[in-house]
Amino acid sequence: MKRLYPSSADIPSLTKSQLALKIARHSPCSTCDSCIGLRPPADIEVVLDEAIASSSLGNLEQYGSDDDNAITDYLELCTCGHGVQEHGADVSEIGMEEFNRRGRAAVRLDEILHDVDNLLDFDYIDDDITSLRLQMRHPISTISTSSQGIATPANSSPVNEPLSPASSELSDIPPPMKKRRISESSLSDADEEDDDDDDDEEDKPLAARMTVKSAPDGSRPLKTTTGKRSGKKASSMKSKAQTAPASIQPPTGREQDEMNGKTNGINGRDTRVKVEEKMDESQLNRLATGVTVDAGGTTHAVPSVKTEKAAAVELRQGIIQITSVENDGQPRSLVILTGLKTLFQKQLPKMPREYIARLVFDSNSRGLAIIKRGYKVVGGICFRPFPHRGFAEIVFFATASVDQVKGYGGMLMDHFKTHIQHTYPGMMHFLTYADNYAVGYFRKQGFSKDITLDRSIWAGYIKDYEGGTIMQCTMLRKIDYLDKANIIALQKEAILNKIREISRSHIVYDGLPQFQDGAPEDVTVDPKDVPGLRESGWTPSMVINTIQVPRRGAEHNLMQRLLSDLQQHPQAWAFLQPVNGDEVEDYYDVIKRPMDLSTMEHKLETNQYPSLRAFIDDAQIIFDNCRLYNPEGSVYAKNATRMEKFLKDQVAERMRTEA
Repeated sequence: MKRLYPSSADIPSLTKSQLALKIARHSPCSTCDSCIGLRPPADIEVVLDEAIASSSLGNLEQYGSDDDNAITDYLELCTCGHGVQEHGADVSEIGMEEFNRRGRAAVRLDEILHDVDNLLDFDYIDDDITSLRLQMRHPISTISTSSQGIATPANSSPVNEPLSPASSELSDIPPPMKKRRISESSLSDADEEDDDDDDDEEDKPLAARMTVKSAPDGSRPLKTTTGKRSGKKASSMKSKAQTAPASIQPPTGREQDEMNGKTNGINGRDTRVKVEEKMDESQLNRLATGVTVDAGGTTHAVPSVKTEKAAAVELRQGIIQITSVENDGQPRSLVILTGLKTLFQKQLPKMPREYIARLVFDSNSRGLAIIKRGYKVVGGICFRPFPHRGFAEIVFFATASVDQVKGYGGMLMDHFKTHIQHTYPGMMHFLTYADNYAVGYFRKQGFSKDITLDRSIWAGYIKDYEGGTIMQCTMLRKIDYLDKANIIALQKEAILNKIREISRSHIVYDGLPQFQDGAPEDVTVDPKDVPGLRESGWTPSMVINTIQVPRRGAEHNLMQRLLSDLQQHPQAWAFLQPVNGDEVEDYYDVIKRPMDLSTMEHKLETNQYPSLRAFIDDAQIIFDNCRLYNPEGSVYAKNATRMEKFLKDQVAERMRTEA
C-alpha cells in the first residue's frame, strides 16, 4: 500500500494537514516514550506527491492502472499506532503560533534531507538534523529546583524561511537563550555571550562519533544509518551570493553533553556553574528606591564586569585560531579553503555548490577562517577586496551551527575589520547584500542601509541581487576593534560623568516624613516644600499644562505588528521608501497619491490612523500604485500582488486569533 508525503518546501502552498504531517515526522510522540517521530508502518510505501503529480500527464499508460490512481491519501498513521496529532501537531494543544513555528522548522529539516537525497528515508539522521530537531520538542519548563541545577529554557524561537541574497545566519537564527540561572535574555543574533563553555559534538573526531542509545526523556539517538533513498536530485537554483550562517539553533550545553555521552562537563571535568555576585547594601538600597544608573551622589559606581564570551576564552586558550587565507597554491591554504567551501555549502544549502566553490577558490577572493585543531574550519568569511576603489565586498559569512551561541560571528567580524586595517590601510568601507533576516545582524556589526559611498565607486564591481538590501560599513581609523568593549565602557562612563555635571538626577533625597508609616492620614504637602523639586525645574504651571499622552490600544498594537510584518517581507524591498523622482522621472506625473511603508510608519507613530481600516487603505494604495505604473507581468506588479495577499491573510489570522 502506498501513501503520499508532501515534497513542497513552500509553506504557503502547503495545506494545514500537509504541514502537520511534516511536523509529526520530526516530533516525538506524546504518548509513546520510545517513538522519536512519525514513521510509516512496515506495510506502507511512502512516495512523494510531486512524483504522482508529475507522472499523471507524462505517462499515458498510467490511465490503465488502478494502482497509481488509488494513491490519493497522505501518510497519517505511525508505526507506533498513533497519528499526526499525537506527534506534536495538535493545534488545539500547542496553539497556531507554535504550530507555525514548528512548521517552519519541519520544512527546514525536509530541505536538509532533500539536499542529501534522503527525503523519503525516515530513519536517516545526522548532526544538523539532530540539532534542528531540538526545536520540535515539547516545551521545557525554565523553572529549576536545587536538585536540578541549571534548567534549559525551551526554545520557542521561530526558524526563518530560506535565505535570500546575502543573508547572515547569525541574524537568521532567532535570539538564543542565555543560561544565567533561570533568566532568559532577549538577543537579536547568535553572537551574544553564553555562559556555556562546553565543547560540542563536532569537536569529536569523525571516527569517535558513535551511535548512542536514546535518552530516557525520549531524545533522538545519534544514529547515522541510511535506509532507502528517494533518488530525487536536488533542484537547481539561480546563482545568488549569500553572506551568512544557517538559521539552525544549536543544542544547548546540557543537551550537547547528553548527545556526546559526557556527564562530567567538558572532557570529564565538572561542569562550571556561574555564581551570582552578591550586592552590597548600597546597591540594594539604590535598586529598591528606583534610582537611575548614575545615582550615588559624588561617588562613581564601578562598572560591572561582563562575563567573557566563550569565543574569547577559546581564542585565549588556543582552542581556536583566526587565520587569513587565499588561493596561493600552498597545501595549508588549500586545506583551509576546502574547509571554508564545505562550511559555506553546509550552512547555505540553497546555494549552488559549484557557485560557492568557484568564489571561494577564486584567486581574487580572500578569506578569514576560524580553525580548530587539525585545520577544522568552524567559521569563516569570504570577501573580495578592491583596494584601488577603497572598499571590499563581503560574499559569504558563516559559522558552524553548534558554535553560533559562543560569539564566533561577532569575534570574526572584529578580527576581519582589524585585518583590513593592517592589510589594506586605505580600504575603509565594506559592502554586502543582505535579506530582511540578515539586516539586524549586520546593523549590530556597524552596517547601515544608508550608502554614503558614491555609487560610481562600487557600481559594476559587486553583483546586484534582486530582493537584497545593500548595506555599508565604514570603519574608523582610530578604533581598535579588538578592544571595542573597553572603548565603549570608557565612553559610557565619560557620558555619565558629563551628565552628573549638568544634572541632579544622581542626588537622592530622603522620603517625605508625612508619608512614612505611622504618619497621620489626609496629609497634604505643598509641592514647593518637596526637597529637590524646585531645583529640578518644576513650576506650578506644569500642574495646569499637563501634556496628555494619547493612549494606544490593542488596535494600534495590531497595526504596528502588521507594519513590521510588511517591512520584513522578502518582496517588500520596492515599497520600503518613497520612489525617487530623479531616477523615475515620470512617476509622480502618473501617481497622484504616492504611498510607501516608511510614510505609513511615520503616520502610525504620529497617531494619524484613527482605525485599522485607514491603515489598510494606505497599504492598498501602495499596491494599486505599483500595478498602475508597472506592467502586469513585471516583478514589481507580482510583488505587489503577493504583498496584498500576505496583508489580507495576516489581518484575517490576527482577527481570528484575537477573537
